Amino acid sequence: MKNLFTPYEMKDLKLKNRVVMPPMCQYSVTNKDGIATDWHYNHYVSRAIGGTGLIIIEMTDVEPDGRITDFDLGIWSDEQIPALARIVDACHAYGAKVGIQIAHAGRKAEDAAVPVSSSAVPFDADSKTPRALTTEEVKGMVEKFRLGVKRAIQAGFDVIELHGAHGYLIHQFHSPLTNQRTDEYGQDLTLFGTEIIRAAKSEMPEGMPLIMRISAQEYVEGGYGIKESLAFSKAYKEAGADIFHISAGGEGPIAAAGKPGTHAAYQVPLAREIKYGLNVPVIAVGRLDEPALANAVIGNEEADLVAVGRGMLRNPYWTLEAGVELQQDPSIPRQYAFGFPRIKG
Repeated sequence: MKNLFTPYEMKDLKLKNRVVMPPMCQYSVTNKDGIATDWHYNHYVSRAIGGTGLIIIEMTDVEPDGRITDFDLGIWSDEQIPALARIVDACHAYGAKVGIQIAHAGRKAEDAAVPVSSSAVPFDADSKTPRALTTEEVKGMVEKFRLGVKRAIQAGFDVIELHGAHGYLIHQFHSPLTNQRTDEYGQDLTLFGTEIIRAAKSEMPEGMPLIMRISAQEYVEGGYGIKESLAFSKAYKEAGADIFHISAGGEGPIAAAGKPGTHAAYQVPLAREIKYGLNVPVIAVGRLDEPALANAVIGNEEADLVAVGRGMLRNPYWTLEAGVELQQDPSIPRQYAFGFPRIKG
């Protein structure tokens, strides 16, 4: 039986366990230059020491106006590579593999003077109205993603994640709520995402997996659901996405008619639908902080990997403590062994 501490392999990616630290923005680039700081180094390396199998660096943007705020990470310049490489190398030293989430905030870029999007539709009444990208600018944006992936490869990452969820730019293109275009990118709502996937794969080693993060359901009036997300995910799979990271929401103010659940594991059914509907590996996320619950998601074969967000923000050693609780060997560092009860058996 598989469990949270069963190793996982996908192409050349080999993980010692199935625990994922999902990307969570730290808003901590104090110089506003997109370069990772000592905070980011300590934040991520402590989770590697804490036993996490796969750490995914937070949303890292392909241009300055693609950031949610000016305090976000960037990957639009070669000057941003060394600080990221330093984090990757240190995490590798403690047995973790490292991914990076490459993205563009689109209309949700709060500090951009005029944000851009698929169409000139603001997020809400309090948000700036974005400018619709021209067809040529959309093609240029695909190139910016390609260059971002190229820099990530140079930094030594083990896996790339593209952010197609939470109402950011790729999501804005595949959602009918925000894509009101009449050009080729409006006629095929998946075209922007599929072109980015192909551009990313052109830079990635053949054995490196590509993760696509999606919102499998929109919690807004008239938003899409699992049927539609299965359809656009199929297009992304055919374009080259290897693993899907399943979240939900983010494309508009939550309507009374459809709000996200607040109970534990509320997004796991969506992950299961994508996994079996498309026969692809998936990462489940969303209130999976209890080790027994996270373990059950793997044991019941509802997902291949489990991402633990809030739990890991509270405790960088979540994985070590989960291993002890589940009576599995979490490979506790010898320096910390005195602080943990011995595993029985």
